Amino acid sequence: MAGLFANESEQIDRRTSRSICDAVGERLQQSLRPEPELPTHLEQLMDELKRRERDSH
Repeated sequence: MAGLFANESEQIDRRTSRSICDAVGERLQQSLRPEPELPTHLEQLMDELKRRERDSH
């Protein structure tokens, strides 16, 4: 990893860094969108988890 930071003149400014982070975030949101409906078994597990959380409070 040391090679990544070896030359300080190659560093990017804060604005460029922010733009890159925003673009990566947008791409991740697009590619990781949840499926419209969970499979029945997962839906049952989620319901059970919600019930246990509610009962523990």
